[in-house]
Amino acid sequence: MNPYQTHGAFRWHELMARDADAVLPFYKTLFGWTVETESMPDGPYHVVKAGGESVGGVMTMPPHLAQGGMPPAWGCYVTVNDVDATAAQAAALGGKVVHGPEDIPGIGRFAVIVDPQGAAISVITYKMPAG
Repeated sequence: MNPYQTHGAFRWHELMARDADAVLPFYKTLFGWTVETESMPDGPYHVVKAGGESVGGVMTMPPHLAQGGMPPAWGCYVTVNDVDATAAQAAALGGKVVHGPEDIPGIGRFAVIVDPQGAAISVITYKMPAG
């Protein structure tokens, strides 16, 4: 199974922290993760690796979310064939689209949906390299 292309596969896990730099030593020590930091428009994005494989990321949450009372939280991404269609289907099934769909340059397209009971999850269609 290729989790980048299999509809319904969990693929990426991401922490929105109040201070990513302050919390990274905790996870690196606890799990033995290595970290590669990438520059993004909203600030540094820390890709965490387990056994040399990229498995998730850690970022400092945007100020508007922190000021709005969002607590630090882990989220997950599920691969879907078509983000826009999945977002529309989620809404038709009684859920809500709370962010996106939106492109992540060089990565793919994602949206954040909330199920009818209020649990949030992100869906993503990865942009696969040509060839």
